[in-house]
Amino acid sequence: MDESSIQDAVVTRQLPVVAIRGSVVFPYTDAVLSFGRKKSIEAVNAAFQQDRIVAIFTQKDPRTADPDKSDLYEVGTIATITHINASEDGLHAVVKGQVRAKLLDLTSTEPYLSGVVEEISPDLDKSDEVIALTNRLIELFKKSINLGKQADIMTVMRLVSGDIEPVEVADQIASLLDIKTSEKQKLLETLSLKERLALVFEELSREVNVLELERTISSKTQKRFEDQMRKAMLREKKRTIEEELGEIEEGDLSSEELKDYKRKIKEAKMPPEVRDKAEKELKRLTQMSPNNPEGGYIRNYLDWLCDMPWSKVSPNNVSIKHAASVLEKDHYGIKKAKERILEYLSVMKIKSKRVKKADIRLSKDKDNTQQMPTILCFIGPPGVGKTSIGRSIARALGRKFVRVSLGGIRDEAEIRGHRRTYVGALPGRIIQGIKNAGTKNPVFMLDEIDKLGVDFRGDPSSALLEALDPEQNKEFSDHYLEVPFDLSQVMFICTGNVLENIPAPLRDRMEVITFPGYTQDEKFNIAEKFLWPKQLKVHGLESKKIKISPGAINEVIEKYTREAGVRELERNLATILRKIARLVAEGKKYPTLVGESDVRKFLGPRRFSSQIAEKKDEVGLSTGLAVTPAGGEILFIEVALMPGKGKLTLTGQLGDVMKESAQAAFTWARSHWKQLGLKENFGRNLDVHIHVPEGAVPKDGPSAGIAISTALVSALTKIPVKRYVGMTGEVTLRGRVLEIGGVKEKVIAGHRAGLKTIILPKDNEKDMEEVPENVKKEIKFLFYDKLDDVLATALKKPLPLSS
Repeated sequence: MDESSIQDAVVTRQLPVVAIRGSVVFPYTDAVLSFGRKKSIEAVNAAFQQDRIVAIFTQKDPRTADPDKSDLYEVGTIATITHINASEDGLHAVVKGQVRAKLLDLTSTEPYLSGVVEEISPDLDKSDEVIALTNRLIELFKKSINLGKQADIMTVMRLVSGDIEPVEVADQIASLLDIKTSEKQKLLETLSLKERLALVFEELSREVNVLELERTISSKTQKRFEDQMRKAMLREKKRTIEEELGEIEEGDLSSEELKDYKRKIKEAKMPPEVRDKAEKELKRLTQMSPNNPEGGYIRNYLDWLCDMPWSKVSPNNVSIKHAASVLEKDHYGIKKAKERILEYLSVMKIKSKRVKKADIRLSKDKDNTQQMPTILCFIGPPGVGKTSIGRSIARALGRKFVRVSLGGIRDEAEIRGHRRTYVGALPGRIIQGIKNAGTKNPVFMLDEIDKLGVDFRGDPSSALLEALDPEQNKEFSDHYLEVPFDLSQVMFICTGNVLENIPAPLRDRMEVITFPGYTQDEKFNIAEKFLWPKQLKVHGLESKKIKISPGAINEVIEKYTREAGVRELERNLATILRKIARLVAEGKKYPTLVGESDVRKFLGPRRFSSQIAEKKDEVGLSTGLAVTPAGGEILFIEVALMPGKGKLTLTGQLGDVMKESAQAAFTWARSHWKQLGLKENFGRNLDVHIHVPEGAVPKDGPSAGIAISTALVSALTKIPVKRYVGMTGEVTLRGRVLEIGGVKEKVIAGHRAGLKTIILPKDNEKDMEEVPENVKKEIKFLFYDKLDDVLATALKKPLPLSS
């Protein structure tokens, strides 16, 4: 046979087969392998005892414990075992790759893997292109070694010597690449030398790029570190020199920064104790190492101290006439609230004059420091102008306005601040608000004070006690500032919906001003004078001069809203103008005078009936009046009778007090059986069910007593209740009608619902002064102190007791 025929001859051999995990053995390379599996150890020992030749194949999945032919890559390496070393944890062997091989079949699996392999003749291409690729690869390898790539010294020397075949260069460098096992296996399976050289060059180029980037980063880091060390050393030398000269230099501060802090402390005009604290902290900062992380915290603290308005105040020019003008201009109605606010401002004005006339020596006495009158607390349903009137007060006084919402706050630190030991600590909401205002006498509104929470982090309402007490807030202590701040000149105003939800000690420090719901006439004027012009401006339609008719406003109020305030009314007006804005933008025809038909077109079907009182007189159904956080409402009391054993059932999510009122009404009816024309023992064979609709809404209080009694008597006597009669009042077992609260809100709700007659306790006749005149004209009011009189008026036919 000639030479080419010998080279092309297929050589197959029966050899022990060893499966390895996580690595690939290349021809011409030495590798140290560790074996722990029994079959692998047996195969290595068997080969070493024979001719030391073994076939090594890499597993596809390293997690396979007992691989077969399908678990191994098809191409591996025939290697010679040069040395083995047994140990407690397995067998270690040094092998040298000889030639690529293809696994044809596994002939046995016990006691070790054995199979038929076919040698793959190496590609000995020595073309000019291959030689050029080899030289470039060797140069690139040298560069990688200079950049810090790790490799065996003997291998490096052999590769850089130049006396090496291209095929060996490709496999030697491939074995040294820092790539995945699957990518190394791909290089082993690439039989074309030129392709393999190109792939190895590409992978090595990536490694060199990474090494260059790492060296650049390391170099920059080292340079930065050296610069910092040099500056620190020079700074220490400078400090030592200046100590010798008696001129102490600032450790963590530049001279400009120190001068800036000293200027700020001086300009802040702090009280003496606060200034001492600031200067003490500044001294600490000057003596601190530049690398001390606490320096940032001290800077932040000094910034807060310097930025607080220790001596900045807004001019306290209280003009009662101007204040009255502002309140009247900004808000329609709520006359009682306005009067109380003007009285409050009058007290402020008088006290201010007294302080100005006081003797200078007396003014130094802390007891003579000007104090604000009691804290105001606005209580009323949503949307009646509590927050906006606070802004008007600030405008009338020429002071800054600060608003802080307390709804949902459960952490005391939100009020008093966090101590400086905590990372990211800040002052509380009050001190933050004062700083943002820039003066020490702003109008400070604490919104939604009735919605404060309590949990394991403390009670925020207790933290407010000091801030809202005129006797204590001269030296309000914030945990972050650690120095007292004078809040005595701050005008605090609180707002809430439900007075009972405010803790008693906090409520005791405030004067409550109640904001009732608006009447229909008040809503009309607010919509016409305030809301419509405001929404025209918001929607960019001022220039279009679009007007709304009185009938359209009343249509929105009566048919599309049912609220104590005006927020829903404003939203509906905004909806109308959005629809018109779209017509304008599309170039279509739009109404310049919005009428009732336009309202129905833009807002859709009516949501409410103008008369939500019952349409006809019914037996066992009466109309009560109640007060909720959203204002006054009417309640329908329903009573149903059925055969039974005298059981009384109450539903509609009623509170304990309301349940007791129902039981008292039932007892009164049973005790007056004769006067009602009933059998003596009617209650024994009868079950009574009293229900108040809208069961999802909690209801409580004694004021539904006469309404429950009327509905119960109506059901027992089969006499209907007049549908346009509403009533409110507590009832006793003796049939007396007792005084209740919230008369104005209840009356307004009855007027809104279309009631014509309202029955009130006789003792509430004095409260009619608060009821608007237009409501008094449209509703007939009756005042009784006995349940007999209530029943005589409310029922369609007289009872025996009234005959």
